[in-house]
Amino acid sequence: MDKQFILYIRIYINLGANVIDATLLLLTIGYLTAIFMAWNIGANDASNPTNTAVGAGALTIKQALILFSVFAGVGALLQGWMVMKTFGKGVVPDIDIIGALSAAAAAGTWVIIASWKGIPVSTSQSMAGGVLGVGLAYVYLGRMGINEIRWNVVYKILLSWVTSPFLSLLLAITLFNIFIIAFSRLEKKGYNVNHILKILIITSLVFSAYSFGANDVGNATGVYYAVTSKYLGLPDINTRIFLALLGSIGIALGGFTFGKRVIVTVGYRITRLDLVTGAAAGYANALTVWLFTTIPYQLFGYGMPISTTHASVTAVIGVGIAKSKSLSSINWQIVLVILASWLFTLPITIGLGFIYYMLINGFLNI
Repeated sequence: MDKQFILYIRIYINLGANVIDATLLLLTIGYLTAIFMAWNIGANDASNPTNTAVGAGALTIKQALILFSVFAGVGALLQGWMVMKTFGKGVVPDIDIIGALSAAAAAGTWVIIASWKGIPVSTSQSMAGGVLGVGLAYVYLGRMGINEIRWNVVYKILLSWVTSPFLSLLLAITLFNIFIIAFSRLEKKGYNVNHILKILIITSLVFSAYSFGANDVGNATGVYYAVTSKYLGLPDINTRIFLALLGSIGIALGGFTFGKRVIVTVGYRITRLDLVTGAAAGYANALTVWLFTTIPYQLFGYGMPISTTHASVTAVIGVGIAKSKSLSSINWQIVLVILASWLFTLPITIGLGFIYYMLINGFLNI
């Protein structure tokens, strides 16, 4: 552990000749907090890949969650490290164990409250806010300067939060119109259009779950990327696999135990989905998340932790508008509640990250 933090803190437990180092203890607590955050992500964000399939009646919630869990895990293992780097090394340089623990706890606190209320909030925003709160605590304590926070990375993340919902909405409207034309022609030729659409929706769920795992596993475990490599001495590839598995397990548990509340909100309460709108919204969401995960990494070296919630919700809004050719088909009361929760996410989690770090830091008298 960094000398200026808690290298000199050692916890002795009388177990014969065994001595448990505070580093190992805090790492263990930190990983448990990461699983807690991953559980929260699954509880709140499992709706993002599954809501269209469920809302359109193509799959039951249980069937959708099984597919979600499997392919989110695949995405986490194959591409999750792209966004893990952003949280672990991108925003605040050399985040320590207490900082990682504080950021995860801050994000988890806000997300679990939102999940309980069935409100889809951004876990990416929540974790980014937690990390920024920790960075501001470092500045307050004089451990780094305000300019040492990598604001260029922060600005790119903020830009991705603004642009990704618009891209998702536009893609949803475009795909809906393409599907309407294409499937009208297929129907005239005697094809079973409903069967084809169900297959499309299921494949969109698979693609969306993969993209979700690639982008959102970093929300739970990214703050431990540098910490794990440094203190456990694991090779980079082993760190990626370990954290991806840790996050995937927590996400799957969250989806199955608590995910139904938010799935119902987005799948049924924003607009009425059918097979065409469900397929269009599913692919719009999946493409948006995958593109923001992959392309920025190729350009800048950091995948952008966009809000998969923003992309999912705006895709559903987009197909609702496209189908009715008006705003009347959207339940704007629900949408306004969701938008308000998005606006509050960042300041709340920044504050919680700062407070949690200061409390833990003060408790350990570091």
